[in-house]
Amino acid sequence: MTPGVDTTAPASLPASFDPRHVPVVGVDRHLPAVASNRLTVEALAARFLSPPHWKPEVLREPAFSSRPVRPAAVLIAIVTHPQPTVLLTLRAAHLNSHSGQVAFPGGKVDSTDADAVAAALREAYEEVGLPPGQVRVLGSLPKYTTGSAFVITPVVALVPAGLALVPNPHEVDDVFEVPLAFLMDPAHHRRHRLHWQGVEREWFSMPHQGVGKEHYIWGASAGMLRNLYRFLSA
Repeated sequence: MTPGVDTTAPASLPASFDPRHVPVVGVDRHLPAVASNRLTVEALAARFLSPPHWKPEVLREPAFSSRPVRPAAVLIAIVTHPQPTVLLTLRAAHLNSHSGQVAFPGGKVDSTDADAVAAALREAYEEVGLPPGQVRVLGSLPKYTTGSAFVITPVVALVPAGLALVPNPHEVDDVFEVPLAFLMDPAHHRRHRLHWQGVEREWFSMPHQGVGKEHYIWGASAGMLRNLYRFLSA
């Protein structure tokens, strides 16, 4: 199994860092939410078949590693409820880095993977038991480069509701869903800024109140969702 790639925190922050303590410098309430008729299964599939002219907003974090870049992939799995949701995971608490944080299923592209799509499907199966045969790949968003030198391909796909997913306890403590409409509404997109080790770092967060707990989506995962918002609202 390929070690997971963290898609949560801006790189090089200390393990004890808590993003909830970084002040919010802005919330994008002035931007319109993606219209509900663009969030249906049919509309999502059509959008990827005929992409609009658009520009991604977040593509790269400040680099802190001098090692060569390495390819990775994550699966942005949209669950086809009448009101679609996005499948996310909670990283296992015992992991050495960024334990207990929210992420997409994903990891490094192996030499045995045919491409980034194959890697994303393999990782989703290994992490949460999502059968590749149940996944309808729509397309990919532009690559996102982390400060730790991973170049991530976000693969967007549709998966049916009601699948019995089983988190791999070595990597994932929980798997859950957040409404797509919530994530595609910039009124829920918070901006943060922090000066760290001589570099000004900025990121988004999209905290969502789940059943009895808050799911705190931030960093690279939030950045890729922000690009999905730009794509769907173009």
